[in-house]
Amino acid sequence: MRSVDRAVSVLEILARHGEAGVTEIAGELGVHKSTAFRLLGVLENRGLVSQTKDRGKYHLGAGVLRLAGAAAVRLDISQEGVPVCRELADELGETVNIAVPDDDAAVNIMQARGTASVTAQNWLGRRTPLHATAGGKVFLAHLPPAVREGHLARPLRRFTERTITTARELRGELETAVGHGYATTFEELELGLAAVAAPVRSHDGTVIAAISVSGPVYRLRADRLPELGSRTATAAAELSRRMGYGF
Repeated sequence: MRSVDRAVSVLEILARHGEAGVTEIAGELGVHKSTAFRLLGVLENRGLVSQTKDRGKYHLGAGVLRLAGAAAVRLDISQEGVPVCRELADELGETVNIAVPDDDAAVNIMQARGTASVTAQNWLGRRTPLHATAGGKVFLAHLPPAVREGHLARPLRRFTERTITTARELRGELETAVGHGYATTFEELELGLAAVAAPVRSHDGTVIAAISVSGPVYRLRADRLPELGSRTATAAAELSRRMGYGF
């Protein structure tokens, strides 16, 4: 824990001063120069700090911008998504979530509940598998082909008898999702649960999130999924507009 605390302190020092040398950083931390050098080496390897070679000074690296950008995107989507998801939940009466990709999973960062979903479970903060969720399929469908194939080459865990566990079948599902503008799941993660999801895009067209509508299969019947998918896609397009897409 001490090493983690010191590493964070290094980042704070560089944020405060703009740049600093090993001696200066060691002095502020109250540690030997060799300790400060090791900390900087680890942070540099992860792209969180960079060194000005001709001056021996360190400054914050591009990795910090990447992390800050990811946090900002999540914050912006959560804020901008509130009215969009609230309207969709009120209209359909079901649970509406916004999920963002997180490596090999989707993470739900915002949720609105409709009148019919009073007893629905809380999905906030949950990491859910890409291949067995509607939002996850959205992310897979819009990955660069080489990256997507890397995901499909991994073992696909079975959660129910309806879970898709072969790359060939999942690849077909993803192609359909792109063609229709939304993805669906029907008892693939949990028995009795169905969902639809549509992509949310940033200003440059990158898919950064997914809006999903989920509920019990007796309400989200298979014959209703196209209608629900179309409405969800409309909501996702509105949130995309709020995130700058189309301007």
